[in-house]
Amino acid sequence: MASKRFSLVLIKPSHYDDDGYVIQWWRSAIPSNTLAVLNGLALDCRARGILGDDVGIDISAFDETNTRIQPYRIARIIGRDAGLACLVGVQSNQFPRAMDIARALRQLGVQVVIGGFHVSGTLAMLPGIQPELQEAMDLGISLFAGEAEGRFETVLRDAYRGSLKPLYNHMDDLPNIARAPIPILPKTKVGRVSGHITSFDAGRGCPFQCSFCTIINVQGRVSRRRGADDIEQIVRANVGQGINRFFITDDNFARNKDWEQIFDRLIELREGEGLNIKFVIQVDTLCHRLPNFIEKAGRAGVTRVFIGLESINPSALGAAKKRQNRITEYRKMMLMWKKAGAITYAGYILGFPADTSESLIRDIEIIKRELPIDLLEFFFLTPLPGSEDHQKLYQAGAPLDPDLNKYDLEHACTINHAMSREVWQETYNSAWRVYYSPEHVVRVMRRARATGTSIGNALFLMLWFIGCIELEKVHPLQGGYFRRKYRRDRRPGLPIENPFVFYPRYVVEQIVKHARMIAWFVRYERIRRSIKRDPDARNYSDDAIEPIDEHEFDSHEMFKVSAATVAAVEKHRKEERARAQLMFRPQ
Repeated sequence: MASKRFSLVLIKPSHYDDDGYVIQWWRSAIPSNTLAVLNGLALDCRARGILGDDVGIDISAFDETNTRIQPYRIARIIGRDAGLACLVGVQSNQFPRAMDIARALRQLGVQVVIGGFHVSGTLAMLPGIQPELQEAMDLGISLFAGEAEGRFETVLRDAYRGSLKPLYNHMDDLPNIARAPIPILPKTKVGRVSGHITSFDAGRGCPFQCSFCTIINVQGRVSRRRGADDIEQIVRANVGQGINRFFITDDNFARNKDWEQIFDRLIELREGEGLNIKFVIQVDTLCHRLPNFIEKAGRAGVTRVFIGLESINPSALGAAKKRQNRITEYRKMMLMWKKAGAITYAGYILGFPADTSESLIRDIEIIKRELPIDLLEFFFLTPLPGSEDHQKLYQAGAPLDPDLNKYDLEHACTINHAMSREVWQETYNSAWRVYYSPEHVVRVMRRARATGTSIGNALFLMLWFIGCIELEKVHPLQGGYFRRKYRRDRRPGLPIENPFVFYPRYVVEQIVKHARMIAWFVRYERIRRSIKRDPDARNYSDDAIEPIDEHEFDSHEMFKVSAATVAAVEKHRKEERARAQLMFRPQ
């Protein structure tokens, strides 16, 4: 029996909405992989007795997107014994909130460490220590840059001795994650996420060079990965506690060199043992070129796939160094995912140098007609700290919004030479309205029926997106069910509202939001049922889901809309002719 205790509290912070309230839900949408990773590492440290056989480690893990964080309660959990609060996976937009929590904890005498993409990205790409990081260290808050495998025990030992270093910088030494302790959270925590979905990373790092991306500068460009045995262990550990839905958080699972071994193992678990396991993955637009990738993904239980489409304008893709995206391959790739039975999400970035408000709305209309995408997610082209774009603007002295809370891909954070900030913001708002128009929601449902994917799932997800944008005014990736607001959990510097104003308004807001959502559901559910009953619904076709043929590039507007798209088509045709000549060349 351990005679001494060490309390470790892991906190994944949220961030503030435009009114200064913490974005928080009764059930959040996206599980935190970093929280699961650090919890798994902490469990391993406890099992190995890294603080000594007479010291027990008490571990608490909280995700602020679904759990209220009150610093005095965290201090009470830690108590008078040695302890540490770790703010984990902190992105740039979450850094101000993380600092507010950490500042309050330090005032209560709690040792604090902040880690995540903001700390790692700024140290990797910018000179010296940035002011917000220096402020943290001046307050006695320690910073952790890099990944924690093989290093977390050092932080815990230092905290136990009361001798935390101001900075732990491991950016130049990224660890091997094969056979590392598995990411895992207890069922009680996973239950706070909609759909009881948990997450894990099968690999880290990406070989591409997209200038807006922070992944390549924080996790590197070399694939580091867990093996099939590791993945099976993660799946079995979660299934053992009643969890069978997983989000594989690899930025690009198709570039994981062990993808086939992992899929084969998951297929064995599903088809050989009958495990009802399902997955969400993220891939690039060339994944269909990997033989059997999409077919095996479907058999492995991949039901939703996020694709980094970004643009249908080749000049925009080239400017962002995302040359691996080829618009000539988009429809073929998406039709293959449809055949595999997956719901497709695609990210679309607004604000590339060639973009105008008119061209973006035109392109979205083309996408609606000609690409078999279910859900389209819009993002500002944002110079995220840790990206090449941010580094170049910083070095050039370009105007960058000083409020890190806005670096959430939903706000304009720098200038755009083609659009004013007001026009850019309105274009972003319009993009959501244009894509999720009533007629297009019905069109997506009809495509789902015709291609054999779930109409119900497609409708549920589209209503989720519409609700987040129209009712909650947050991006769907930050969404959830039943918005929770606490009067006193407001960003410092903003007034605490009168309870006789705050609470009545909050109640009315909830009633109105639920009434509108119910009205949308009733309307579209009636249409869904009529489509499902229609015997001809499976014969539905349109420009997006018609089979690929030799007239593909002549019959679709997306291939003729600009000189850049015409050039991309001609380049593709030349490559195909050269490939054909090579194939039939006498040996």
